[in-house]
Amino acid sequence: MNSMHEKYISRCLELAKKGAGTVSPNPMVGSVIVHNGIIIGEGYHRKCGEAHAEVNAVNSVKNKALLKESSIYVSLEPCAHVGRTPSCADMIIREEIPEIIIGSTDPYFQVAGKGIQKLESAGRTVITGVLESECIDLNKRFYTYHQKKRPYIILKWAQTKDGYVDFERKPGSEKKAFWITNSYCKTLVHKWRTEEDAFMIGTNTVILDNPQLTARNWVGKNPMRVTIDEFCELDNSFQLFDNQADTIVFNSQKNHKLDKLNYIQIDFKIDIIPQILKYLYDLQVLSLVVEGGSKTLESFISAGLWDEARVFTGDYNFGKGVCAPQFVAEAKTTEVFGNSELRWYYNNEK
Repeated sequence: MNSMHEKYISRCLELAKKGAGTVSPNPMVGSVIVHNGIIIGEGYHRKCGEAHAEVNAVNSVKNKALLKESSIYVSLEPCAHVGRTPSCADMIIREEIPEIIIGSTDPYFQVAGKGIQKLESAGRTVITGVLESECIDLNKRFYTYHQKKRPYIILKWAQTKDGYVDFERKPGSEKKAFWITNSYCKTLVHKWRTEEDAFMIGTNTVILDNPQLTARNWVGKNPMRVTIDEFCELDNSFQLFDNQADTIVFNSQKNHKLDKLNYIQIDFKIDIIPQILKYLYDLQVLSLVVEGGSKTLESFISAGLWDEARVFTGDYNFGKGVCAPQFVAEAKTTEVFGNSELRWYYNNEK
């Protein structure tokens, strides 16, 4: 593979990452325009509904006459259809850019090779597959959503060195949750909340911990909050119902929406996870973080419905308590934050 092509697609990937947390349900995309070995334009998709990366790159070029002698690099295939924004393939043809270098093809059925076909039919030189695996990995949420028809699922929990996530606690107990990791890890989780579409917890976690699931320790949007309450027993005194973010309560009793709180009725006589994932898919939720509790996490693990796991281990031993979820996978990455470790796992069996 041409090393210069890889250099410029790498730059596209750097730019694309700037759209994390603001472009969903669209993919993160970066674009670079090169004339005689010099970058004359750059752009990335900033926000869903706004201009795509290729348009922003073209708009950044001061001397538009150079476009006819330039190459445009883009991390994902240019769109061929008119949606919230015009077709990028048509724009490239209109600007008479002769060469297009693409990282990966778009899995979305309205694009899926049609952008490449349109460019080639217009007589343009199109090169594909440059740093393809890196480009697909960047948009793994987008690819999972379109190929598997469900959100990309991330499991997340914190455990002690001896493998417990909590003390044994019952609803109404005065014993409060013990913070297993440290403040840096907490801030990191809040950053993740600005980057992922939805965070989910089970009924007992709402009752025992009364979490907010907001990104109050980081700048950015709050995620959608998701919980399960089969018989609608949770009252509005819990912080999850404070209207700070869109909140979905899956239950067996009713469909009802009030402000940002949405009760969705599902059938608890059959497996509820596929029903939850189908509803979130229909809402165009690209990523779901399952944050607890242990039973909820284990239900996703036993179903094989997870793509990634982020497991914190703090410098504590409980001796007894609620056991951490168990799964078979090898950590791909380990990071150390003071007295805590973070291990990243990926599901190769999915």
